[in-house]
Amino acid sequence: MSSSASEQPRGDQVWSSSSPPRSSTPPPQPLVGGLIESLSFRSCGFGRAAVSAFEKEDLRARAALPQRLRAAVHAALRAKDPSAGAFAYFAGNAAARGGRGGGGSGGGREVSAANPWFEVAHDDAPESPLVAFVNPRSGGRLGPVLKTRLQELIGEDQVFDLTVVKPSDFVQYVLGCLEQLADAGDHSAKSIRHNLRVMVAGGDGTVGWVLGCLGDLYVQNREPIPPVAVIPLGTGNDLSRSFGWGASFPFGWKAAAKRSLYKAIFGSVSCLDSWHIVVSMPERGDEEEELDFPHSLRNLGECTFYDDGTAEGELPETVSCFDGVFYNYFSIGMDAQVAYGFHHLRDEKPFLASGPLSNKLIYAGYTCKQGWFFTQCISDPELRGLTNIIRLSIKKLDSSEWENIPVPSSVRAIVALNLHNYASGRNPWGNLKPEYLEKRGFVEAQSDDGLLEIFGLKQGWHASLVMVELISAKHIAQAAAIRLEIKGGQWRDAYMQMDGEPWKQPLDHEYSTFVDIKKVPYPSLIINGGDR
Repeated sequence: MSSSASEQPRGDQVWSSSSPPRSSTPPPQPLVGGLIESLSFRSCGFGRAAVSAFEKEDLRARAALPQRLRAAVHAALRAKDPSAGAFAYFAGNAAARGGRGGGGSGGGREVSAANPWFEVAHDDAPESPLVAFVNPRSGGRLGPVLKTRLQELIGEDQVFDLTVVKPSDFVQYVLGCLEQLADAGDHSAKSIRHNLRVMVAGGDGTVGWVLGCLGDLYVQNREPIPPVAVIPLGTGNDLSRSFGWGASFPFGWKAAAKRSLYKAIFGSVSCLDSWHIVVSMPERGDEEEELDFPHSLRNLGECTFYDDGTAEGELPETVSCFDGVFYNYFSIGMDAQVAYGFHHLRDEKPFLASGPLSNKLIYAGYTCKQGWFFTQCISDPELRGLTNIIRLSIKKLDSSEWENIPVPSSVRAIVALNLHNYASGRNPWGNLKPEYLEKRGFVEAQSDDGLLEIFGLKQGWHASLVMVELISAKHIAQAAAIRLEIKGGQWRDAYMQMDGEPWKQPLDHEYSTFVDIKKVPYPSLIINGGDR
């Protein structure tokens, strides 16, 4: 869908809302074998333009929603009311009948019975309905031009700009509208809602944001959950790498966009563990600076902290809580501080962050600037390691008891990793030998095993050797649940990040801040990009 809800749909005949489409006109059918025809045209020497036209038409036929349903979900988005699309149908039909049998108060689920929209136009669902989200801030300056390309391929009404339409609005209003039209008798709306897939163009944080909002459908008992495909536009793209979507978007992005859409349509679906994180912090005074948390964390407001015996420091009576979901990793310490500096620079001077290579160079510069390589020279001895402020507790798989885990004194960053890829495709946990796994009580790491691998990074020299995979990181534990108690003392802030989205967490001198992580009880669905 387009970045503006007021833009008009393209590509299909526009029907008048005052009369339903004629049943004698068959709906457009997908071009079966379109790809084979395209290949035949190539082999016969036809030009690229002819091939491109065939493939574009085939994509539209497979993925494009009927015009009336595109108009309905746009109406729902504009009104921020999922019943707005169905009400528009009802109002138009009532006007055509001169108000007979009307009564305009039906809303979404009561518009159905006598409405010819649902009697006639219900067999025109696309074979593989697909919508796309694009983060224009990702990928240097590629995001906006990629959005235009996707609009050309599947229709501008099915491409969302994330700076305009939030994934939560999509779940509430767009999917809600389709569900109401399906309940009202539109078989195409039911088929589209059941078979819909979602393409996300952005970095790991953007993909996680969309996955988290789609995950709310489980909580609301609104299954099925649309699976997600990825166009990697971020810096690390570790989530994308893990499911075969690549390390970065190629220079030949026009053709790559088309290939990615076909992969999204035909790819198989895998399950991915997701992890719920809750940050509980002492309430802050009104005069203190406003918190700048990433969009992946939401404010739960004031709540009461429940201590089940793990807390060591002072506990306030009430705390402010923030929660979110991550899919690849959570970290605290120096690596998050470097990421935080980079993100602020990108926001202030976006022309510097023009692509993955320049982004990585800036990251390297921030790593040196923050003193990770020269801790012994420029840091206060009391602040060198996280052990000064952190108490780590874990629950093992199939255990309800918390276990305190000592944090090595040399560790300056702690990472809880779900996938094999971290920091642009590295595997800091390493491929451990069976005898080492048995000795440490570990199991082989998998993306859906219900466990997080917890490891530490020391000074920048140690982290550099880990990143080039000459050595493994400092193995700390495997856990099914994690609790971090962070005691401020001389530390005013701690830097944290999850899936590439960093923030500066304020600490209190008197009271502890807590980070709780546990597995979400339902899987996230990812389309495999390596199938085609």
